[in-house]
Amino acid sequence: MLDPNFLKILVCPETHQTLQLADERLIDALNQQVGHGDLSNQAGTQLEKRLDGGLVREDGKILYPIVDGIPTLLSDEAIDLAAIARGNSDV
Repeated sequence: MLDPNFLKILVCPETHQTLQLADERLIDALNQQVGHGDLSNQAGTQLEKRLDGGLVREDGKILYPIVDGIPTLLSDEAIDLAAIARGNSDV
């Protein structure tokens, strides 16, 4: 996955909070939503590619996707975990 030293320097581009790797259970749940066409990013674009992983912001509200081994640290590409949690208790 990501080099631990590289992960230490990554921060949220909006809040500068630290980021940590998402657990496998969360990624599996998000990928199920991708498979059903039920997952969109903050820009409102429906995700079509499965996630390899993700980086969760320190407050647990935002996930930056890792696709094809590349973390995407763009606010529009982020997934709002807080909104998903309000609408779906599986995530």
